Amino acid sequence: MTYKRADRVNALLQRELGTIISEELRDPRIAFSTVTAVEVTDDLRSARVHVSVLGDDEQVASTMRALDEAKAYLRHELGSRVDLRFVPELTFVSDQSAARSARIATLLREARRPEGGDER
Repeated sequence: MTYKRADRVNALLQRELGTIISEELRDPRIAFSTVTAVEVTDDLRSARVHVSVLGDDEQVASTMRALDEAKAYLRHELGSRVDLRFVPELTFVSDQSAARSARIATLLREARRPEGGDER
């Protein structure tokens, strides 16, 4: 199986951004967040960073605003840590896949439950 360079850069950026966000950003608005995926364009000039946030909608919105405001710092830190000619322009996207998975699991549990009885 051959890998494109973009795939290797995705993994590198995901690892580095995850470390910077979780260990070095000291913004109290950033809740429990995880970088779940990074997608760079083929020319490596821009990247969509998928971030999963543990919390309610208000915490998700607050965390996404804080990450948008920290873009310059994050790009600077990436530039000093990775050996790329250009540090990609970052766009943060809220990843709702964990919440959707929990919702689907709940619906499946309810569908399996017998009509008149308790689930045991």
